Amino acid sequence: MSVDRRHFLKLLTLLACGGRPLTVQAQDKAPPEWEITSSSELALKRGLEWLARNQGPQGNWESNDLGLVSLGALAFLADGHLPGRGKYGDTVQRALDYVMKNSKPSGLLNIADPQRDMYNHGLATFVLGQAHGMTHDQRISKVLEQALRLIANTQARDGGWDYRAHRQSYGHDLSLVVMQAKALRSAVDSGLEVRGDVIQMAIQSVREKYRAGNGARALDDPRLKEGPGQFTYDGHNGTTAMAAAGVVCMQEFGQYDDWRIAKNMETIQETVKKLREPKQGEGTVTLDAYTLYYVGQALYQVGGKYWEDCYPILRNNLVISQTRKANDTGEDGAWRDTRYVTGGRPGHLFGTSVACFILAIPNRYLPILQEGKIESLKKNV
Repeated sequence: MSVDRRHFLKLLTLLACGGRPLTVQAQDKAPPEWEITSSSELALKRGLEWLARNQGPQGNWESNDLGLVSLGALAFLADGHLPGRGKYGDTVQRALDYVMKNSKPSGLLNIADPQRDMYNHGLATFVLGQAHGMTHDQRISKVLEQALRLIANTQARDGGWDYRAHRQSYGHDLSLVVMQAKALRSAVDSGLEVRGDVIQMAIQSVREKYRAGNGARALDDPRLKEGPGQFTYDGHNGTTAMAAAGVVCMQEFGQYDDWRIAKNMETIQETVKKLREPKQGEGTVTLDAYTLYYVGQALYQVGGKYWEDCYPILRNNLVISQTRKANDTGEDGAWRDTRYVTGGRPGHLFGTSVACFILAIPNRYLPILQEGKIESLKKNV
């Protein structure tokens, strides 16, 4: 797709929203031509076609995880498809409707196992925030406001969150904080207010999950900045997913100059550059869907050499690995995740939604992908 064509589509998206500008204004300059290839455009098109074909009448791809269903909607929003409008308008609307109609009186967006309360809630709230920022739909706004209140009310006293939607003395791990971080930032992108104390406590929780290679963890330990180190799951268990999740949290909360970001980006870059090239049509996502979701965002948000060096690897691997079975509408165009979600539609929903999201990032349609920094968040600390 040409640069002018992408800008024209972005303009149409804004006009479809009544001409209202997004919360973070996009830069005037066009995205670099290298970010999108004809092959990646085609892979994205096929992925969205799979999602539309296999959604089902309830709009949930046979999943009761509201977070996964929201990811299905996100894949279309990231390519500029608005609910109720255009080719995939009904597809997006059905997914969002499924999420909103299952919102509980407390505001909780989870109808699956209570152990997945804050995973599903954070992810669904994030996507609703993006949809609200693109449409200003008051029906979404009501659900979103309740969901945001629940996030604030369930924050643990140490700034984290538990798996279940209850206020605890101590949060569990970084994987829960990053879900809520994206939800809170999404609300800001949509023009909604977020309590400063909630953000301050969450930032503290994220920083406490950083561990230096020499073993230092305490924030007042002078050895903390020495040598390599990375964000971890719970103060231990450093993974690429958690390195990326920590970076995403820092970026979402406006901590653009935090010294931990560069250390974790080196870890992420090293992982991506060591990826093997997949077999043609093998059908699985690069890394795994969960890790890919955060790695792609960390690379984009930090930008510069990390984005330029690593995004083409992720993009090209997804293009190569996409399932190609012309006579199988249940598989053709999909990617599956085999690590976090068992088989069937939910597994393909997770893999395909994340793959499409990553391929659509260069479009910059989502409010959270607009160029620019939100200084109001930075001022909260």
